[in-house]
Amino acid sequence: MYSHTYYIQAPPAKRAPPPIKALSAKNVKIPEASYSITPIGNSKHFMVSAFIDHRLDGVIQVISIINRNSLQPLYCVYCSARQVCKTVYTDVQIHSDHFGYPYGASDVICKGEHMQHATHVLITNEKGSADLKMEYLPIKNKVVQETFKFNFTVCISSLFGGYNNVLQFAQTMEMYKLLGVQHVVIYNTSCGPDLEKLLKHYETEGMLEIVSWPIDKFLNPSRGWDIRLHKGDIQYYGQLVTLNECIYRHMYQSKYILLNDIDEIIMPYKHASLPPLMEDLQSAHPNIGVFLIENHIFPKTQFEESGKFKRAEWKNIPGVNIMEHIYREPPQKNVYNPTKMIVNPRKVQQTSVHSTLKDLGGSFHVPFDVCRIVHVRVPLQAHLTKEQLFVDRRIWDFEQKLIQNIDQTLKLSGFL
Repeated sequence: MYSHTYYIQAPPAKRAPPPIKALSAKNVKIPEASYSITPIGNSKHFMVSAFIDHRLDGVIQVISIINRNSLQPLYCVYCSARQVCKTVYTDVQIHSDHFGYPYGASDVICKGEHMQHATHVLITNEKGSADLKMEYLPIKNKVVQETFKFNFTVCISSLFGGYNNVLQFAQTMEMYKLLGVQHVVIYNTSCGPDLEKLLKHYETEGMLEIVSWPIDKFLNPSRGWDIRLHKGDIQYYGQLVTLNECIYRHMYQSKYILLNDIDEIIMPYKHASLPPLMEDLQSAHPNIGVFLIENHIFPKTQFEESGKFKRAEWKNIPGVNIMEHIYREPPQKNVYNPTKMIVNPRKVQQTSVHSTLKDLGGSFHVPFDVCRIVHVRVPLQAHLTKEQLFVDRRIWDFEQKLIQNIDQTLKLSGFL
């Protein structure tokens, strides 16, 4: 499904911009960007990361943050390992979902000759001078891979505001391990001191990849998605930028990617784990690359009555104990229930939060009884009594191994 996209193209010129001359020193290294967000000189725009898109005839695609109110022609400077650089015009494609904020996730597309030899790229404007004193982005995904390092990767779009929910994070990570996830990626703007300690543990262990995301150093990010309620330059700490970046970053590293929030678990209900779930879904829908999973709220204000998981060992661990919250809100009639996704990244070109914007092969809404999201958070229907909620003990099916693994992690990371 294709959404409307804005295109900016430089006015036609009689001849292309001249190539930038190679440096005479053969061993001079092309300087690389210091941060995950790099300002584009003499503009209000930013570049994030660069990839070869083999689905689009090998163009260079630069994931970018573009100010929609300051559109201007942009140029692409791409360089080979020998420091031979060429300049071409770009197409700037601003994603249609920007929620009305001035800055939006965008793809800057560079088309030119011999791009397969390019190792680095720089986006500049017509007034900018491009030379090897500027910071370039290394170009990733240069080779198509058909075997993958990971079967399942979870992309967590943003961590901010001193988030310090240690217990729920540990429980979620250990739950994902039991479900078959090998890799979790977090874009970290800020977190609390306790959670930082836990993140370091998972990073050292090898399951967690932390991408520094200092968007608050460059823009005033919104804490939400509704510009009427949450003012700022860009929606929810650049959530749409990080989700798209994560898909391209793991295009040839992971067979599937789960796109969901830090307090959500994509939970199979008819399969023991994610691999058999996806094997069945994919065999039934061989051309589909996007599987939509319904979100269901488990209010953290309603506690399981026996107290069997109100463990003394976890009493002083900051955060929510998801094993105490087994009551699920009923779906609301005539109210949109947002979905999250399991995707084949090689079939996604642009994504939003709850659905893709551009994909190859379409999407499938996974039935509620097959798989759904366990989302422990503040209630959405706070007026409901416990008797009006559904009992959903799915997470208890894993209790023995889950508790053992959580305790071990809390000990290794210094909490117990």
